[in-house]
Amino acid sequence: MGKNGETLAETRETRTIEPTSDIEHDGVVEISKELRHLLGDAFALYMKTKNFHWHMSGRNFRDYHLLLDEHADQIFAMTDDIAERARKIGGTTLRSIGDISRHQRLKDNNKESVGPGEMLADLRTDNRELTRFLRITHEVCEKYNDVATASLIENWIDQTERRTWFLSEITRDL
Repeated sequence: MGKNGETLAETRETRTIEPTSDIEHDGVVEISKELRHLLGDAFALYMKTKNFHWHMSGRNFRDYHLLLDEHADQIFAMTDDIAERARKIGGTTLRSIGDISRHQRLKDNNKESVGPGEMLADLRTDNRELTRFLRITHEVCEKYNDVATASLIENWIDQTERRTWFLSEITRDL
């Protein structure tokens, strides 16, 4: 047990490091919490995208395979920036696969066999949901005037909306 009867996990998640920004303590805690969720979601979406990339088959195999590889690279590129933002403002970030699973909101797909249409539709839905989570985090950043994190999030929203758009156009005729 930590101070005030908190569990060790709760203590760690509210702990902050020596801040390098002027964001108030409550802001650091709240923004870091949202960033941990975003990081968990980004890793979950990255893994699902790579899973579908590896298991893609069918008529448009090459196009879908390359598209999903491109999407996975873009999603993975977000992860370091998300974690480093949490650390830069004085917060903590994820430490393990278990930590990812505790923080992710997007659902895994562990089915043995998934067709191309279902794969792409699942990713479309997840990217749309990630956009919603990014907007929520952006609002928290605005509340505490964290313009640097908000600025990064704006770019991630644009990238995620583009992925959603591509996946929506592809799945419309499947």
